[in-house]
Amino acid sequence: MLLQACLNGTRRPDAHPRVPTDPAALARDAVAVVAEGAGALHVHVRAADGAESYAPEAVAATLEALRSAVDVPIGVSTGAWVVPDPGERLALVAGWPRLPDFASVNFNEPGAVALARLLLDRGVGIEAGLWHADAARVLVDSGLAGECVRTLCEPIDQDLAVAAATLDALLAVLDDHAADVPRLLHGFGATTWPMLRRAAELGYASRIGLEDTLTLPDGSPAPDNATLVATGRAILDG
Repeated sequence: MLLQACLNGTRRPDAHPRVPTDPAALARDAVAVVAEGAGALHVHVRAADGAESYAPEAVAATLEALRSAVDVPIGVSTGAWVVPDPGERLALVAGWPRLPDFASVNFNEPGAVALARLLLDRGVGIEAGLWHADAARVLVDSGLAGECVRTLCEPIDQDLAVAAATLDALLAVLDDHAADVPRLLHGFGATTWPMLRRAAELGYASRIGLEDTLTLPDGSPAPDNATLVATGRAILDG
C-alpha cells in the first residue's frame, strides 16, 4: 500500500525544529523518507520568507530540488488559505513553469472544480481532498472523479468518533459514485494514528509526516519525518 510523506504542511519550525520549509531542507527530508518506505511526497511550497506560496518561481525551485534528490511522485498543496481569491489562484497555477506530478485540490473550497480542470489540462494529476460527504458530492457532481489519481479522504474532526462518522458518510458517497477511484485515508492531530490503522484495515493508501502529527503512536515527540514514515510503514505492512 502506498504511504505518502507529508513533510511540512502549514507548520513552521517554531512548531517543530525539523519541519522543512526551504527547498534544500525538503530535499534532505525527501531522501530520508523515501529510504524509509515513502512512495510519494506531499509538500507545501514556501517562499524565501517561509510563508506558503504558489508563486511560479517558488514552485519551480521546490520541484527542482526534490526531483534532483528522489525519484517518486511529488505533489503540492493548492489550499485556498494561501491565495483566497479563486481567479488569482488560477492565474498563479497557470503560470507554473515546472509542474508537480499531482496536486491536492480541496473540493470544499471555492474554485476547486475550475482549479482541478486547469491542472488536468496541464497534465497534472489530481488528489481530490475530501473533508466530508458534501465535498465528495461536489467531486461527483463535477464529473472529475474518474480523472483523479486518488481521492484524499481526510476528516478533519479531532473527536475520533465524529471523524469516524464523517468518514463513513464520505465513503458512502464514493461507494455509490466513484467506487473505482483509488483512496488515501489519513487523519490529523489526535486522529492521525487511528486513521492510519483504519487505512491499513481497509486496504487504502495513507500518509504520515510532520504536517499531520508531531507525535508517535505512544504520544512521545516524533524526532523527524523519517521516523514517522518508518513507523507508519510498519503499521501499513502489518
